[in-house]
Amino acid sequence: MAMPSSAQEVFDVLVPQGLSQFPDKANELNSIYCFKISGEGGGDWTVDTVSKPPSCTKGASDKAQCTISVSNEDFKTMLGGDPNAGMQLFFAGKLTVTGDVTLAMKLQQLFELARPKSA
Repeated sequence: MAMPSSAQEVFDVLVPQGLSQFPDKANELNSIYCFKISGEGGGDWTVDTVSKPPSCTKGASDKAQCTISVSNEDFKTMLGGDPNAGMQLFFAGKLTVTGDVTLAMKLQQLFELARPKSA
């Protein structure tokens, strides 16, 4: 399975596919996230797992309950499969979380929905 090349691939393709494939699992997260990914291949996205169906849209939302800010390079590190990568980046000051920090603990579940499925 190829790793996504950028945050754009994750939020423009993989997350929307995962949300449409597993809407009930996405709704269990019951959160609105805003991702602010800096650097080349980055951008801002809002992932709404409260709405039915859940959605992923370009742009930041003032309705986000949890906002994650990280560089595209560090974001790709998080997607590398190491479950501790996000915490390591957080404690190194390379990833910031604003809003409800406890919702950041559910991010692993969100990205599991978005993992490319092998055929």
